Amino acid sequence: MKKLLSIILMVCACLSVNAQVDTKAQKYAETITKDDLYDYLSILASDALEGRETGERGQKMAAAFIRDHFEEIGLQPPVKDGEKMSYYQPVELYKNTPGEIYVKAKNNRYNNFEQVVFYGSADTGKEVSSEIVFAGNGTPADYEQVDVKDKAVLVLVNNIQASQGAIEAATKNGATTVFVASAGTDEEFAGLANQFKGWLSGGNLTLEKPKTKGMGSGVFFVSPTVINDIFNTPLSKLKEIAEEPAKLKKVKTSKVVFKTEQKTEKVNTENVLGYLEGTDKKDELVVITAHYDHIGRQGDKINNGADDDGSGTSAVMELAEAFVKAKEEGNGPRRSMLFMLVTGEEKGLLGSAYYAAHPVFPLENTVVDLNIDMIGRIDPAHKDNPNYVYLVGSNRLSTELHDISEKVNDTYTKFDLDYTYNDENHPDRIYYRSDHWNFAKNNIPIIFYFNGVHEDYHQPSDTIDKINFEMLTKRSKLVYYTAWVLANRNERPVVDKLQNQNLKKD
Repeated sequence: MKKLLSIILMVCACLSVNAQVDTKAQKYAETITKDDLYDYLSILASDALEGRETGERGQKMAAAFIRDHFEEIGLQPPVKDGEKMSYYQPVELYKNTPGEIYVKAKNNRYNNFEQVVFYGSADTGKEVSSEIVFAGNGTPADYEQVDVKDKAVLVLVNNIQASQGAIEAATKNGATTVFVASAGTDEEFAGLANQFKGWLSGGNLTLEKPKTKGMGSGVFFVSPTVINDIFNTPLSKLKEIAEEPAKLKKVKTSKVVFKTEQKTEKVNTENVLGYLEGTDKKDELVVITAHYDHIGRQGDKINNGADDDGSGTSAVMELAEAFVKAKEEGNGPRRSMLFMLVTGEEKGLLGSAYYAAHPVFPLENTVVDLNIDMIGRIDPAHKDNPNYVYLVGSNRLSTELHDISEKVNDTYTKFDLDYTYNDENHPDRIYYRSDHWNFAKNNIPIIFYFNGVHEDYHQPSDTIDKINFEMLTKRSKLVYYTAWVLANRNERPVVDKLQNQNLKKD
């Protein structure tokens, strides 16, 4: 009898799971194929697009390719352009190109991208001499020990991703210029400087016109050698002192000389938007995003950005086609859908920030943003188990959204969902580093889909031959199924946590 009861319960459990399966959703999921994804990505990640640098020719070519796809499959252009409608949302940026920049200490001059790196918009116009104070790790306890008002300040951070908080704290306490040490050795700093040179030597982009004259804004990242010259104290000793804030006063205030020079010009770029109108809940909106820009060239080498974020861009293009096909056959979504490929992510989430400030559809009507950034590779942590995807942010604003996401995966794709990067204390701060953040900080629930960082991240070796198309296809289907449920359920996910009560930035 017990055995029979067990069998009955198992059968009932199976029937319960099967009852959750939407056969219509499955039908259109099958239109998401490896072949289509390969076709899109082979164009986006080709040498012809020159690395899709924001505002450059390759990015414009990618935008035209996406626009033509949206038009061909039947998405509506939602952006007003005079008397016409357009798939393009123009984004005007300002480009700051560094000129002569250096730091002097102990009569030694250290030039930009050598043993110092300047990131910012300040144009001092001439050499500036300033007192500089050591503020340890830049914690509130540290600032109780030292006075940095109207002075430069040096702070130590564990990694480059953690520097923003330290910079904000220094500015809040009145520092005029911030120096940051994030590398333990000169060799490590050389690698960091080389990366920054690739990103910044061609110019730093901003949404607002920088106030360059005078001290302006910015930060110097400095090597251990420069730190030693400024304070006549090795970095290793300063790290020891930083462990006990009360000892900070023992580090004498020093002097530093520096100069920054900038050239500012306008750069025109664009987000690419395709709209699919819903049925009975058409005033509400499900947004699916990815960024289609990348970092351009490194000398004569092209950064093709196959994974970052050609993979996400290809996925959005394929998802759009699946939902259009469903609507053509009378199974369109109840809520409207916006498929948005954004520009300028690599330059500071600029395209999505522009959309959030100038939304084509009211943000209060936006139910969710599903953001896809790098879903075509397997990271080292999962080399023996490729059936995974990192999810970030699903529970940060809406517990219900997280539960929906989990149920969708259990029903359709059965990934090992990895929430490592969703840890609020994770040092990489991934939650704040892709386009979903500009929705999340406006209290719009988000899910970020991510395969993790690999050795080809931001390298010319991020090429299409390294893409795992089986996983790219399956991860795309997970986003599709999640979007399908969110677009068709009766209620929008309940927001039971508010981001702006504890607003952070990266």
